[in-house]
Order: sequence, then C-alpha cells, then structure tokens
Amino acid sequence: MIGSLRGMLLDRSPDGGELLIEVGGVGYRVAVAPAASAQAGAIGSEAFVHVHHQQREDAQLLYGFSTIEERRVFEAVISAHGVGPALGMAILSVHGPAELKSVLATEDIDALCAVPGVGKKTATRLLIELKSKLDLPDVDLSAIERPALVEDIPAHLEVRQALESLGYGPDDVRIVLAKLPTEGDPANLTRDALRLMAEGI
Repeated sequence: MIGSLRGMLLDRSPDGGELLIEVGGVGYRVAVAPAASAQAGAIGSEAFVHVHHQQREDAQLLYGFSTIEERRVFEAVISAHGVGPALGMAILSVHGPAELKSVLATEDIDALCAVPGVGKKTATRLLIELKSKLDLPDVDLSAIERPALVEDIPAHLEVRQALESLGYGPDDVRIVLAKLPTEGDPANLTRDALRLMAEGI
C-alpha cells in the first residue's frame, strides 16, 4: 500500500482536484482537496503528500493530503455508513480536520449540510458515527428527531424507526437488531445499534 509520495509535480488539474506527481520515472495521479493542491507548490517543484491508497477491482486510486491528521480524518469519514471517497473529499474540502471536529463537537448539523451532497439525515448520521470514530463526546440521542411513537411499542420498533430515519437500509437494521437485547431504554439501544453499525456490524 502507498502511504506517501515525494517527487516532482508535473501537472495540476484546472480545478485543483488532482495532482500528477512523478516518482522514479512513474507519474502518479493523486486526488486532493483544494487546500492540499495549493500547498503542493508550483509545477516543476518537489511535492510531498500523505496518501490513502484505495484498491478496487477495476482501479487503484490515490487520495493525497498535506498532513497525516488530514488523512486520518478522511479515513474516519469514509468508514462511516454510506460515505465514499468522493463525499469524504467533499467534506474535507469544506471543513478541514480541526473545523470538522469543532462542527461535530458543537453538533452543528447546518454546517455539515453545507457540504454538497449531504442532507439532514446524512448529516445526523455522520454526526453520530464520526463522534465515535474521532473520539469526541457522544451525541445526545434524545435530541434526534424520530417519529412520534405510542408508549406500548416494543423498544426494537423504536430503534428500527430511529435507524431508518437516519437512512439505514432494512437488511442492516434487521442484522443489528438481532444483536441487541429485546428490552431496554430505546435511546441506549439506538446508541448501541449505531456503534455496531460503525464497527461494520
């Protein structure tokens, strides 16, 4: 796996989203956020980026970052449910690592929704999952909007509705519910369910 690249900057895409870095006679195309692109320097100069190397069946993709912390936060973001590298780069393009942690710590849903492609449900899910992945304080699940429920509905049904309102599919919900106690406080069970989701069930 490629963890970093140091070499000559041969080219930069017009939108600043990709660098071409030559290392040992081989040119590597590296997707970057605008800030990392600007910090890479001028064409023809030496460039250095920390790299997240993603291997797929049809391609090997490189994502570059100015610091190890940026890469660590990116990897935490793309490990969240339903978040791919493109959305991960979009999030870091709008909010750098320190700003993103501040957004999460203050539970600023509107700031997350400022990222193209992130709606309120996705933002709420990201808020919950990323706080756990980045070792930030837990979200108060009692503040999450859920459909009104009558008092005699079983706890699992409340958890199911909460998860579905956050965008999780029925198969994932069914699997995680099978791992939860049948009784308990719905907010605590929902928190446990989200942690299991974040761990890949």
